[in-house]
Amino acid sequence: MYELSGVTKRYRRGEESIDALDGVDLVIADGGRLVIQGPSGGGKSTLLQLLGGLDRPTGGRVVLDGVDLGSLPEARLARVRAESIGFVFQSSNLIPALTARENVETGLVPLGLKAADRRERAADTLASVGLGGQLDRLPGELTGGQRQRVAIARAMVKRPKVLLADEPTGNLDADMRDEIMEVLEGLWAEHALTFVMVTHDTALASRAPRLALIRKGRVTFTERARAA
Repeated sequence: MYELSGVTKRYRRGEESIDALDGVDLVIADGGRLVIQGPSGGGKSTLLQLLGGLDRPTGGRVVLDGVDLGSLPEARLARVRAESIGFVFQSSNLIPALTARENVETGLVPLGLKAADRRERAADTLASVGLGGQLDRLPGELTGGQRQRVAIARAMVKRPKVLLADEPTGNLDADMRDEIMEVLEGLWAEHALTFVMVTHDTALASRAPRLALIRKGRVTFTERARAA
């Protein structure tokens, strides 16, 4: 479970102080699904980075399973990210010279698994996102949707508890967008993930049971009875 209390994030721009987040209180239950929306510069990605331990709050607490991420030493925080949190971004960020399987294996390197175990788990995870026949293809030989599936597999191969996605369909057309969302939603349901996604796409936001709207660092929530 995530528990955020009084979270602020302040940046300096020259002499100016900018509050990206201003007193955010938020609880996300295990297995919960939350979509974050808001205008550019409103604090969406900042909140996602704090949830993922990629940044630390200026004030307040970001607690995951009873552990305050903002107070952890960097080595332990890196371990939490490596073991428990999967990340998917708008750009797939694949390594061009590595095959699909090798790219997915990179998600396991921090865990110290043997090479044979990494290969097997990467192959299984690629199969779970519909790419079992594309293991040895390079990113340049894949479509945009396939590359994003590889990126999802890389996030999932560690078997995380949390999946964080920042505009994961932003570079895709409407049909491929829907396919990728079906993959993400299927993984969320199958693995009981805590799933948090940032998107500008209102059609995608409408599919989630819970919506957080961020404006000028402040968050308001909309609850729905059931996801579409």
